[in-house]
Amino acid sequence: MANCKSAFLPALLSFLLVASVVHSRQFDSAFGGESAPADVTCATVYGSEQDDTCVSVGLKFKLDETAFLKINPNINCKKIFVGQWLCVNGNA
Repeated sequence: MANCKSAFLPALLSFLLVASVVHSRQFDSAFGGESAPADVTCATVYGSEQDDTCVSVGLKFKLDETAFLKINPNINCKKIFVGQWLCVNGNA
């Protein structure tokens, strides 16, 4: 019985350590991850259409790539889907 109790504490601590690491990586804030992007204020959004890319939407709204990515900090340019809301006018 004493062995069960003595094994419980290390197992619990190991679980909490793993959960903490997973949680911090999920939000990319620990172990040298990037800090959260600055607040973005979006004045105009655009619903993406078939074959839209970050570059094509940027060109359509006269935004260079850097400006487009600043006002869309969480975008994955390889996975834009039809109907995805994209900020096309805002401040970062």
